[in-house]
Order: sequence, then structure tokens, then C-alpha cells
Amino acid sequence: MSRRTLPFLDPVRVTTGERAVAHLAAAMLLDYPTEHVRAHHDLLRSTVAGLPHGVAHAFRVHLDAVAAMDLAEQQGHYVATFDLRRRCALYLSYYSAGDTRRRGMALVTFREAYRACGFEASDDELPDFLPAVLELSARAPGPVVDALLGTHREGLELLRSALHDARSPYAHVLDAVCRTLPAVDAATAERFADLVASGPPGETVGLSAPLLPFPTVRPTEVPA
Repeated sequence: MSRRTLPFLDPVRVTTGERAVAHLAAAMLLDYPTEHVRAHHDLLRSTVAGLPHGVAHAFRVHLDAVAAMDLAEQQGHYVATFDLRRRCALYLSYYSAGDTRRRGMALVTFREAYRACGFEASDDELPDFLPAVLELSARAPGPVVDALLGTHREGLELLRSALHDARSPYAHVLDAVCRTLPAVDAATAERFADLVASGPPGETVGLSAPLLPFPTVRPTEVPA
């Protein structure tokens, strides 16, 4: 069965400060929803309203959609979307390495990137967790994070397409993020097409325990 994909978005001109605001807002909104985060939605709404139109509009659509849900409903949607759909993983190296032996080295690269920016990755989460990477981008903008996001751009685009295909309001957060990144080049577009066709690598030979891209804090959920 063929999968629907979206055209790549045209980038919006943003300053370094505006991109930092957008990435920090996206980091908060893509994390597991809690009462604390929802209590800050009005502040987030007013903050992102000052961003360029294409970015601000995408955030506004997302915030309007989740405002119509109560917390339990949003949490259920989050689990069903990100924990149970393999093409909606929030772990960037999963798209390039899957559950293969290369995944371990990819995670090391992420940890080294955090250190190069003067930060340490949290022990509570894998270092390629998209909200954490976006927070790093907001707090330490520069060539290291740019390279990290650029290297995994096809994964971001697959995640964006999959979220739109699932009609998830989180798709609009990915729209906002991708609007702040450079235009997709030919090499990335080719990698994206390959990823759409074949999906992330799936071989687990040589791994003592697969590094699944899904949180383990909700053990009753099983990804499909």
C-alpha cells in the first residue's frame, strides 16, 4: 500500500532569536502533556504570536486543537500517536538506524553534540528525543545543532507526513519546526523517498536489547 506524503514546506525567514523561541515552544509542546505544560499554553500562545506568520499560524492551529481536549484525552492521543505508530517516533536516530547496531553509535553522536554545546544529555531520556534536541537548539544555536538537525532532516519530514496522515494536531508543531529550517536539498529528498519506501532499518542482530524508539514508562503500550 502506498503512503501519502506531503510536499516539503518553504522555509520562513527567521532570526536566530525567533528560531530559538519556536524550537523551545515546540520542545514543550512535543513532550508528554501534563497539567503543568497545559497551564502555560496561554503564555506559549502569546509568545509564538510574535513569530513570522507561517510559524505562528502552525502553532496557533495546534494550540486551538489541543485546547478542545481535556488532559486525559490529550494524553491518550499522545500515547496512541507517538508510542504506537512506528513512523511517528520522536527519536531521530530511529529513522536512520532503526534497531540495528548502528543505533548505538548514532546515540553516542547525539551525546557528543550535547557536550560540544556545553550541555549533558539527560539520563531520563535517550539523547535523540526530539523535544530534547529542540531545546538544545533553542539554548545553544549554532553549527553543531544545525548539523544534527540537518543530518536527520528526512526523519523529521517522515514524522511530519505521518502525523498529518494520522490527522494529529501535533503535525502542526512539526510544520512550525520545519518552517524554521533550511529548504530540503536534493540529497535529503532522496533519503526521504527511500525512508518512505522502506521505513527505518529493522534488523536487531547483535543487539542484546533493542533500543526501541518508544518510551518505556508506559509498559502496557505495545507499538504496532
